[in-house]
This record gives sequence, structure tokens and C-alpha cells, in this order.
Amino acid sequence: MKVVAFNGSPRKEGNTSLLLKHVLTELEDEGIETEIIQIGNNTLSGCTACMKCFENKDEQCVIKSDIVNDCIKKMKEADGIIIASPTYFADVNAGTKALIERAGFVAKANDDLFKRKVGAAVVAARRGGAIHAFDSINHLFTISQMIIPGSSYWNIGIGFLPVDVEADMEGIQTMQTLGQNMAWLLKKLND
Repeated sequence: MKVVAFNGSPRKEGNTSLLLKHVLTELEDEGIETEIIQIGNNTLSGCTACMKCFENKDEQCVIKSDIVNDCIKKMKEADGIIIASPTYFADVNAGTKALIERAGFVAKANDDLFKRKVGAAVVAARRGGAIHAFDSINHLFTISQMIIPGSSYWNIGIGFLPVDVEADMEGIQTMQTLGQNMAWLLKKLND
């Protein structure tokens, strides 16, 4: 089994990445292979609503100038998908939103590519707005007919400066529980 995680933060080793690593450690401890794809320092274009993905049905977006098609391929091949984002103005950042838009459209256009995969959102926030960002990611998972595991709280960690989330004990515990629940669910689905 494999889980692919997308770090939407432009800070490769920032709070979003640290939260994500707590989830992935739990998955790896359960023997599940993981991979992190850094999307936050790439320039990703949003969906242009050209509808070519519905016309072509080739599991690809017609925009070829960034890594989104590689991300879609990784999502298709994985058993589980994690999308992690910092909170920018009470939502996911632009790169994360571009991935959600384009991967979501391509998946819908191709007989729901992500159907019944396990999906989890991870969100870092300085103080507020994280619930909206959390919901934005989960909207992709629900419309894609994916299965979302719960945790002991919403999958949010609080911190401003890089590494501040390490002091958010409840946030860290939430990520660890998420990883444990995701591993349990993946194993049940693959029995």
C-alpha cells in the first residue's frame, strides 16, 4: 500500500511539512509506503474550464507546463492521498487550490479516478481560517467519492514561524491519530 502526500507550502521544511511528517511516520510504522511531493514551490496554473479533460479522457490536464499531470498520475497509483496546505486568507493557498481544481476535474472526466481511495487533509495555520482550508481540501475528496478517516480533532496545527507547530501538542497528537486511523482504514480496505 502507498500514500502520496502533497505539501502545498512554499516552505519545504515549514509547519505544514512538519505536520505532514507526523502523519506519515504513523503510516510508515504500519508498513505503508509514503511519498511527499513538494508542490508549494512550483508555479501551478489553475483550471481554465476548457473541458478538454472531458473530451480527451486521457487522465491528463491539457496544461502541460507544470507538475499537475505527474501529481494526477501519482494520485491514481496511490491507495491514499494527503493534501497539506498552509492557511492563506482563511483558505488553501493558490498552488494547493490549482492542484485541487485540475486533479478534481481530470478525475471526474475519467470515471472518478480517485473513487474509494482514502483521502486526508492537513492544514497549518497561524491562528484562524484553518477550518475553511480543511473543508476546501475535503470537498475534493467527497466529490471524488473518496473515504475520509477522522482523527481526535480537525487535522489542524497552529504555528507562525517555521517549527512553531512542534509546540502545538494537541495538533501533533491529532496528526498522529490521523496517521493511525488512515493506516487502519487502508488495511481494512485492502483485506
